[in-house]
Amino acid sequence: MKKKILMIEDDLELAEILTEYLEQFDYEIETEDDPFKALSILKLKEYHLVILDLTLPGMDGLEVCEAIRERQDIPIIISSARSDVNDKVSAFDLGADDYMPKPYDPRELEARITSVLRRYAAKSKEKLEQEASDFKLDEAAMQISYKGRVLDFTNAEYGILAFMIKKEGMVVSRADIIHNVNAINEDSSNKSIDVMVGRIRNKLEDKSLIESVRGIGYKLIK
Repeated sequence: MKKKILMIEDDLELAEILTEYLEQFDYEIETEDDPFKALSILKLKEYHLVILDLTLPGMDGLEVCEAIRERQDIPIIISSARSDVNDKVSAFDLGADDYMPKPYDPRELEARITSVLRRYAAKSKEKLEQEASDFKLDEAAMQISYKGRVLDFTNAEYGILAFMIKKEGMVVSRADIIHNVNAINEDSSNKSIDVMVGRIRNKLEDKSLIESVRGIGYKLIK
């Protein structure tokens, strides 16, 4: 399936050049030089990515970026001749995913598009996997819930289970846990890891969720 891109650009000659180049890579490009119309179109149609100029008639591109990000989680690549570093910083603050100062080679734009779409695909896959799991991991709040019940963990216990959730269905060794969980001292013994895992099992109530793998470590069962 072709990836659909909306290009918000008032330099129609440049837009035509970029469109002709990107269509070689199976992208479907639509161009809109009016930022107000572009925002309306985004309400009606689905796109995989937006290429956004900053110097637009009637509305600054930074405002357009902010308006898009407020209502959609869609990749935004800024394509602008404005060289002020403040514009670049503001664009990223408002949710842009990349910033390309004009002039640039269309080959670089295609590479940036590929990279941004790959990151979004990975993020979407991770989100779907978490939604399919009974475990919900909120790293910002350092909080884990199981089947909607928020669990009460120490920092070390949280770190261990969070690491296992990220490796769900895979075997993790005690050494993996020691080296990847910041709240655990690297001098910790295997026995201390076993004790903490035992406490996690008790708090989960269903002890079968964490399977012991003899001579190696543990596996969180999906």
